[in-house]
Amino acid sequence: MFADIGANLTDSMFQGVYGGSQKHQADLDIVLKRSWDMGMQKIIVTVGNLSDVEDPIGRIILPRKFVIREGRGGSAGGKFRISLGLPVGAVINCADNTGAKNLYVIAVHGIKGRLNRLPAAGVGDMFVATVKKGKPELRKKVMPAVVIRQRKPFRRKDGVFIYFEDNAGVIVNNKGEMKGSAITGPVAKECADLWPRIASNASSVA
Repeated sequence: MFADIGANLTDSMFQGVYGGSQKHQADLDIVLKRSWDMGMQKIIVTVGNLSDVEDPIGRIILPRKFVIREGRGGSAGGKFRISLGLPVGAVINCADNTGAKNLYVIAVHGIKGRLNRLPAAGVGDMFVATVKKGKPELRKKVMPAVVIRQRKPFRRKDGVFIYFEDNAGVIVNNKGEMKGSAITGPVAKECADLWPRIASNASSVA
């Protein structure tokens, strides 16, 4: 049994602050104690930046086990936060055998947006695309695609920075299943871990 308290551990409401004013005493310690009393064995702290949880982690009883999972922004995500190298408007190579030569990035799944900031995709991200050059039956249609390689360097958890020689993606459906049956060139490990159907068609994973 475990509780996913998430980024709430850093929320000002646990300090009793609402709308910039003190409404009640800090009660994060009470919340944690109640969790232990109920028999909770594990707390998962999900945040975008590990430095954000130094104080909350200090409140957790050390013998207890806990897991830290990083996600994009402040939300829990299935993958490590990486540099986003493909903003809206980018044209990337299509690395499958569907007959499309390139993909134009229209929008990126999972990005809510911020004023004056272009949404951008990184390795493993699904985005909305259209084919600019390729078979006539593929052009002028909107379809989902996934980024498998990017030229912008990004950091892996082991501290290594990696980049590829081109920006590339493959056409998929809404379930992440490839439209094509083969992939040209390597597929980033971050993408292969997220999309098993893409990994099964990859000639190599880097």
